[in-house]
Amino acid sequence: MTHLPPPPADLLRDAALFLDFDGTLVELAEHPEAVAVDARLAALIDRLSDRLDGRVAIISGRPVSGIRALFGDPHFAVSGSHGLEVLWPDGTHTRAERPAALDRIVVAMKAFATATRGVLVEEKPLGAALHYRAVPEAEAQAHDLARQLAADAGLHLQTGKMMVEVRVPGADKGTALRTLMQSPAMAGARPVFLGDDDTDEPAMVAARALGGAGVLIGAARETAAAYRLDSVASTLHWLEAATESLAA
Repeated sequence: MTHLPPPPADLLRDAALFLDFDGTLVELAEHPEAVAVDARLAALIDRLSDRLDGRVAIISGRPVSGIRALFGDPHFAVSGSHGLEVLWPDGTHTRAERPAALDRIVVAMKAFATATRGVLVEEKPLGAALHYRAVPEAEAQAHDLARQLAADAGLHLQTGKMMVEVRVPGADKGTALRTLMQSPAMAGARPVFLGDDDTDEPAMVAARALGGAGVLIGAARETAAAYRLDSVASTLHWLEAATESLAA
């Protein structure tokens, strides 16, 4: 496993910045609803957007509505549901169609969660996830159920940190980054993506292919990223320093 250096302070100069949310900007929680955006983070994103002339976007596995609720009405672009929906700064919202099979999948997942104390079900517009952070011994059962549900419905199985999701296929965080890079605000910039999870790897690959770089957040592992930061705390500190560097 290759040692990755921390990103240089001037990495964001002439860049378009793409940020994962959970595990990158905020600490992971047992349930997504337990997360909040504090004044420090909200102000940081505002300063970054200002210094980068609007070239800032969040790419998340959360639905757009979830990110919107956390930030209010964001003035930056948001890609949610692993690239299946995009909220543009002008308010335009594009989203894939929700298959009827997801309703049956949610029912099956809730039955499993009821029978397995500590497992939580997250309902999304274009997917449904089982979170087992509070009961890690349920991992195998959760994955077996999700795998079967995905196969039966012809949907995509998405793994992540202490969760597994069944969702609409056809997109990932890499396609999200490429879509956002086609906007006039991002065109011609060098993409930089920050993320912590396996679900972020397609965006790391896309950023590198477009002449930019990825930054892995958390413990070292196999990755397409060029740089690494240890934690959410170090990520926020680096972003603040990078913001100041852009003003110099």
